[in-house]
Amino acid sequence: MPVEIERKFLTISHDFKKEASISYMIKQGFLNRDAERTVRVRIKNNKGFLTIKGKSTTNGLTRYEWEKEISLTDAEALFKLCEKGVIKKRRFEVNYEKHLFEIDEFFEDNEGLILAEVELSSEDESFKKPHWLGEEVTGDAKYYNSMLSKNPYKNWK
Repeated sequence: MPVEIERKFLTISHDFKKEASISYMIKQGFLNRDAERTVRVRIKNNKGFLTIKGKSTTNGLTRYEWEKEISLTDAEALFKLCEKGVIKKRRFEVNYEKHLFEIDEFFEDNEGLILAEVELSSEDESFKKPHWLGEEVTGDAKYYNSMLSKNPYKNWK
């Protein structure tokens, strides 16, 4: 069973932008935001993806993830079936000390929120933190994209 192990952080500066090897826009919507599983459609670099994620472990580090590339036409069609709350963000990829950090700068209803994730091979894998990494929010459900589509960052203030 494919699993995803990742830790999620806020950022304390925009320095990651200077260190990024690539950046691209992502649009994503949710066909299902059930607590037990989410089903997401995403367009990234003019490619479509369908992703199913299972419920996270108690600590929020690990969960089942299944993803398949689909045609751009199919992805655009599936957006018509999505629940309210499409997310738009720019993703920056930064290679730092043998780990890939993916940093998402959100737009529209989530403007002002920037989250960094690092994927790990085990829950206890150590990694070096870049100076722009801030507070850890792993396991805090309000930072899940599925929750940001329901209760966007603009409503938190």
